[in-house]
Amino acid sequence: MMADSNSRTSFGGNAWKRLRRNTGAVAGMLLIVLAVIVSILAYVLAPDGTPYANRMMLETSGQKPGFRMHVLALQQDRQIGQVGFFSRLMNGQPDTVSYIPVRNWHFSGNDIIIARYLDEEETVTERYSLGRVLFAKEVPPGGRLKQWQQEIAANRIKERIYWLGTDKFGRDILSRLLVGTRVSLSVGCIAVIISLTIGILLGAVAGYFRGVTDDVVMWLVNVIWSVPTLLLVFAITLALGKGFWQVFIAVGLTMWVNVARIIRGQVLALRELPFIEATRALGFGHTRTIVKHILPNILGPVMVVAAGNFATAIVVEAGLSFLGVGVQPPQPSWGLMIKENYNFIITHNPMLALIPGLAIMVMVLAFNLLGNGLRDAMDVRQ
Repeated sequence: MMADSNSRTSFGGNAWKRLRRNTGAVAGMLLIVLAVIVSILAYVLAPDGTPYANRMMLETSGQKPGFRMHVLALQQDRQIGQVGFFSRLMNGQPDTVSYIPVRNWHFSGNDIIIARYLDEEETVTERYSLGRVLFAKEVPPGGRLKQWQQEIAANRIKERIYWLGTDKFGRDILSRLLVGTRVSLSVGCIAVIISLTIGILLGAVAGYFRGVTDDVVMWLVNVIWSVPTLLLVFAITLALGKGFWQVFIAVGLTMWVNVARIIRGQVLALRELPFIEATRALGFGHTRTIVKHILPNILGPVMVVAAGNFATAIVVEAGLSFLGVGVQPPQPSWGLMIKENYNFIITHNPMLALIPGLAIMVMVLAFNLLGNGLRDAMDVRQ
């Protein structure tokens, strides 16, 4: 038993060394780690930290990357308090003020007069009291008025830079891209967990017991495999309803067949080896043999197929959201962002749709590179 443990440790150490020497796998791993960090800190890193990065400013819709605009912060009619750090980290902070895009401004006594931005050519003049801008503070008389005007100019009028532009609702593309990372990684993670749980269970049972059990499981696998994946996802999504959690389950329930076939093949090969025969001779139960002696020896193929399924889940979720049966607005998803902005591809600003498409491509590439690296590193013939 000690020798078996040492051999596993030695194999794991050698596999890790081979994986580190694979430049593509290391690059993919770094991209995945970066995406995980971004998804956790999305609301902290995003310029728009509101829930779902859903701050709309229709006047600035459809702007190109690098667009700059000054905004004036006004007191809202309904007061909204600050949320705690962990609540903000999970769900964002609702805006406590209203933002108005301005081209220029000047002060006139107790008022601020702005040229409100409507589009590239049009503005409209509006007047607001300093009290509203300063959040219902009483405007001081005399000499301190100048000081308050300076405070407004410094703290209530800010320049916003939209590094990746704005969508058709005037929302910041960069913020929605960062928050959308959560959806893609969450769908991939939950779908992989569901697919591995079902696939490993059925594949291991079919490969170990063979006979009628194997026939029944493989019949089920063939039936599921005969239905086009996207059509099956549609059917499950329509049965469960549209939404965030429903797409997790729908994607996971369509990906287990590949896992089951691979696990079945691995178990069929392992069950005839001498150390499995020894467990039968010692009187070990079937569950103990499968869980403690067979499954640990097929972790390599499981990790490889998990990486591949993760990439597939990201693509399937993006396709579902693009077709309108996945994540629902206003929650950001890379596929939904492409759907909302694909009209811009043939107009003046194609980057609004290309940027989330590039994000999908990079994430899928990262998981495929990692999967290929794991396959090479865990090849026992190495």
